Amino acid sequence: MPRPYSNDLRERALALVAKGQSRSAVARLLGLAESTVINWAKRKDLTGDFAAKPMGGKRKALLLPERDWLLARVSAVPDVTVRALRAELADRDVKVCVDTVWRFLMAEGLTFKKKSAGRRAGPS
Repeated sequence: MPRPYSNDLRERALALVAKGQSRSAVARLLGLAESTVINWAKRKDLTGDFAAKPMGGKRKALLLPERDWLLARVSAVPDVTVRALRAELADRDVKVCVDTVWRFLMAEGLTFKKKSAGRRAGPS
């Protein structure tokens, strides 16, 4: 996602608009889209603020209500796959993608590591 324009640029553009230049002329002068200057000016008129809105944020924890069940399931069957957990969640009417289950498990500190070299089957 691209970064927002700086407040300095916003201030310069809105100062030019306040001095009487048209929004389209300011946009051409500063190399911006006309709609960008129009939206900044509109926002300043409505709210008095022209700074960029915050970007990003936290995602809603979709699996938090199922936390106890998931942790119990993983402790009961330690080698359960993420796809199997997703299928079992679907049976419980919780529709999520595999990545959501994976991120939940990682956040809980659960990792699924391959067996170490000493525990693998030997060469044929």
